[in-house]
Amino acid sequence: MASFLSFLLGEKKKTASVAKERLQIILAHERSGRNAGEPDYLPALQRELVAVISKYVKINPDDLKVHLERQDNLEVLEVKIELPEAGR
Repeated sequence: MASFLSFLLGEKKKTASVAKERLQIILAHERSGRNAGEPDYLPALQRELVAVISKYVKINPDDLKVHLERQDNLEVLEVKIELPEAGR
């Protein structure tokens, strides 16, 4: 009910929750589609993550890795980001 009121009142969602919802949609879409090999959305997802993170922290695109691992009925999306050390 609260989410419905938020929708009606036009409250903005936090960026993290929006990103989480998008990832859930992408994974659900991939699960319903094909099961062979690495999903084709991973490179685009990686580029988008680099673009978003670069707005806040300067990173090298090679320092961000996205990997999807499947084990039985479980899928794990792993994102590794190497952030630069803070200037001293």
